[in-house]
Amino acid sequence: MKRFIFLIAAAALAGCGIETASTAATAAALKKQELEQSKKTLEQAQQKIEKAMEQVQQSQQSREAAEK
Repeated sequence: MKRFIFLIAAAALAGCGIETASTAATAAALKKQELEQSKKTLEQAQQKIEKAMEQVQQSQQSREAAEK
């Protein structure tokens, strides 16, 4: 009887370990997705900043040409 209880307890503890590993893997996958999305957002922001800078430069060049 003691062996049976021990085996059940061991199986239950092993199951907890598997669940913990599964949870960690899921969390890691979510973090990876968040990181990839953050990279995309950063790239989009950089592109918008570059476009805005180009527009500012074009505007300055237009003003300088108009002043001449």
